[in-house]
Amino acid sequence: MSAIAAQAKAHAVADGLYRRRKVFNAFALLLSCAAALFGLLFLAWILWTLVSKGIRGVNWPLFSQMTPPPMEEGGLLNAFFGSAVMCGLAILIGTPLGIAAGTWLAEYGNARKAGTVVRFVNDILLSAPSIVLGLFIYAMWVSQGDPQMGFSALAGSFALAFIVLPVVVRTTDEMLRLVPAQMREAALSLGVPQWKVIVQVLYRSASAGIVTGVLLALARISGETAPLLFTAFGNQYWNGNVLQPMASVPVVMYQFAGSPYETWQTLAWAGALVLTLFVLLVSLGARAILLRNRVAND
Repeated sequence: MSAIAAQAKAHAVADGLYRRRKVFNAFALLLSCAAALFGLLFLAWILWTLVSKGIRGVNWPLFSQMTPPPMEEGGLLNAFFGSAVMCGLAILIGTPLGIAAGTWLAEYGNARKAGTVVRFVNDILLSAPSIVLGLFIYAMWVSQGDPQMGFSALAGSFALAFIVLPVVVRTTDEMLRLVPAQMREAALSLGVPQWKVIVQVLYRSASAGIVTGVLLALARISGETAPLLFTAFGNQYWNGNVLQPMASVPVVMYQFAGSPYETWQTLAWAGALVLTLFVLLVSLGARAILLRNRVAND
């Protein structure tokens, strides 16, 4: 009888513990769902405000006219052009350097202390506030007093390139290390030089991930304002010279949103909506590339 009683008591204790765990699990699940709904509610609120206020300014003049004086109609043609130029130059500057640095980390720096140091510095640069990078370019370039230097689209491109660089380095490093070692060994056993293995084997296998990293870096720099305030500065007129100040959508949004003029505020909301849609399309493109590569590998 004592053994049966002890067994019954153990079952009762186990049942009680199981019920408590179920209660705690349901409570934790409820809190998690509430937190997710809370975040989604504010996200939906922000998106609804953006669409409702920005859609009124989305029209043909937005893409065909220059930024206007106060209380006049106009568009953001020069700002769209400036953003495209500076983001494009930043990608052209940061992508080759980032791929080269990521390749060195993945293929040559794993067994060296220098590789650990470079990864640590890259992580710091990856999490550094963008305004710090803008101030760095301002101190090294804009404030030198040289008439050939100063506020310019090229300075803004270098500031944005410092944001692109750590993203591409991290992505390239991770993607190359995911390539199976058997592929390297098979190519090297055939007498293929190391650089050809990297270019013809590793880059082809990791190309989808690297391109995704570049696209995500582009999406990130598209909305950066602080670095451009200290470097490209802004320009109300059309300018195709990268050695002079140039307008950009984030800076125009920053200036127009705080103005007392309704026409400028409408343009700021419209620019924010267009910029958000661009970032959304770039992010979807990056996910589509990854999905296609995953399906192809399966």
